[in-house]
Amino acid sequence: MKLTDDSVAGIQLVRAYGPGELRINETIVTSSCLVRADKLVSDWRPQSLAELTAADLDAVLALDPEIVVLGSGTRQKFPQPALLAKILSRGIGCEVMDTGAACRTYNVLVSEDRRVVAALFLQD
Repeated sequence: MKLTDDSVAGIQLVRAYGPGELRINETIVTSSCLVRADKLVSDWRPQSLAELTAADLDAVLALDPEIVVLGSGTRQKFPQPALLAKILSRGIGCEVMDTGAACRTYNVLVSEDRRVVAALFLQD
């Protein structure tokens, strides 16, 4: 499904999302990733929310977000409370939703010049 038009130049946008695949600008991504306006991390270690550890969140926090949009796969699932606390205790907002909704939300927030990082899982 196509998510956006091409009106926002120079930033990383999720252009399409489908089962097991994202298109971020012109890059096809087939595994979990982190996306910020100016950066794509396509080799993020955890491949599902169940594999997410506190150490994995260090890569998210290193991107200096004001808000994290966590895409948990095909259905909304929440990480362990201690993992959310690692983000929230730093004064960073965190929204958890299915990956399709997270892609759309990320695109809106990044186009509003918000310091958002999308942490997107493609596997359940």
